[in-house]
Amino acid sequence: MYQALYRKYRSQTFGQLVGQQVVATTLRQAVEQGKISHAYLFSGPRGTGKTSVAKIFAKAMNCPNQKDGEPCNDCYICQAITEGSLEDVIEIDAASNNGVDEIRDIRDKSTYAPSLAKHKVYIIDEVHMLSTGAFNALLKTLEEPTENVVFILATTELHKIPATILSRVQRFEFKSIKTQDIIGHIEWILEQEGIDFEQEGVQIIARRAEGGMRDALSILDQALSLTQENLLTTDIAEEITGSISLGALDAYVAALIAHDAVTALDNLNLIFDSGKNMARFVTDLLQYLRDLIIVKTGGENHHASELFLENLKTPQDTLFAMIDMATKSLADIKNSLQPKIYTEMMTIRLAETSNHPVAAVIPDNLADEIKGLRQEIDSLKQQLANGNGKPASAVKTSDIRPQKSKGYRADRNKVNAILEEAVENPSLARSNLTKLQNAWGEIIESLAGADRALLAGSQPVAANESHAILAFESNFNAEQTMKRDNLNTMFGNILSNAAGFSPEILAISLEEWTKIRADFSARSRNGKAEAEEKEEESLIPEGFDFLAEKITIQED
Repeated sequence: MYQALYRKYRSQTFGQLVGQQVVATTLRQAVEQGKISHAYLFSGPRGTGKTSVAKIFAKAMNCPNQKDGEPCNDCYICQAITEGSLEDVIEIDAASNNGVDEIRDIRDKSTYAPSLAKHKVYIIDEVHMLSTGAFNALLKTLEEPTENVVFILATTELHKIPATILSRVQRFEFKSIKTQDIIGHIEWILEQEGIDFEQEGVQIIARRAEGGMRDALSILDQALSLTQENLLTTDIAEEITGSISLGALDAYVAALIAHDAVTALDNLNLIFDSGKNMARFVTDLLQYLRDLIIVKTGGENHHASELFLENLKTPQDTLFAMIDMATKSLADIKNSLQPKIYTEMMTIRLAETSNHPVAAVIPDNLADEIKGLRQEIDSLKQQLANGNGKPASAVKTSDIRPQKSKGYRADRNKVNAILEEAVENPSLARSNLTKLQNAWGEIIESLAGADRALLAGSQPVAANESHAILAFESNFNAEQTMKRDNLNTMFGNILSNAAGFSPEILAISLEEWTKIRADFSARSRNGKAEAEEKEEESLIPEGFDFLAEKITIQED
């Protein structure tokens, strides 16, 4: 039976790993020195070797013939782990076994000693798919593990893992594999298979993989199914990946640089008629423009065409402007029901991009106009000196200043309610805020991308059981935070695990928070003064109000 390339050429030792040298070295030394922890977490993009490393690590720590931290791959234990038949190494897919009962079953069985191997190893893939209850069931096991039991968790979405789990495991982050490393590995595999190849075809497959070795080998598998005479050609690679040929890109970009929109549109129509995806075309265009900039700044040139060398003469500023325009257009093209129309509009705009800034048009009669203005100014000066003229009244800045739009404003009622609760029960308010502040670092670390960027510029200032007030330096960031429902959900989940309560975010600008708090304090002081005044009045007997000024109240 035919075996897929990514399975056939899966790494069997730490030394065979591609692009993950730091992880491989650390784990190899841990095995060599006998410093095996009870729990590990492997995170990173798909196809970067997380499951492969987990199996190599399981073999290395259990191999009786282990040398320098590497498994021998010849003994019964190594071969059984490779085949997946060793009962002491259990692989679990959390996507389909994500319930509390499955994790409880693991917890109960983990108490039994390993039968053949030295360590009982549980490899839980896609661990972020576990339910909240399942995570809680796993938590106790990770906190107090049985001797000689090792948990290896793998995930592609680190931000979905509760902070309580993260704090109990050793974390290893797998990086996207470099394109050059993927190219080298593909070439080695093709040599092993006895298949000739064109260098450009291998580069296309490696780029299309976007840092994932498994994706690269899956694409290669498809390409080899289409090959004839044991030759991987550039045309086959382009056909399988849906990429645009470099020749077509050369001609298209050359037309853009020459400001020939008609020729550029003709080239685009040829690409479209050949069945190419427009979003994929723009992605390849961005890669091509990037290559131009890299080569211009001294980087390695992987293009051999004469048109590419001609396109290199384009000023760098123009290339940056083209990249910026293509990037903005890509989002519309991806989401549009008519991607070709958007791509045509992008093409026309790109062709209009100038190599040089447009010089300002200077009127022919500029000298006469300047002379007339000077005479007018001299005349006004003379009038003022003689007292015949009156200077124009100064216009107040406030009269011409544009009014600021109110923009986003936080719900004052909710903010005031939280402040009133804090006055009524200060110890509880202080406790909630302290919990939130202590968990703040974990919250920020658990988020990713735009969510982390938004909350990084904020600080928790108050909290109750239902709401957490976050003060932002930027009012815009506060507004954007309130618009992200998914961020609110993740925030609540993370805080629930880290601090024991699950409030919603109430975003507010730092300026507005300072004002609301000051107003609340002023109202509180006024209310207290009025209450004290009423208390003093109540001490004077009814009907003797006229003596109020003459009576002095003394405290014992």
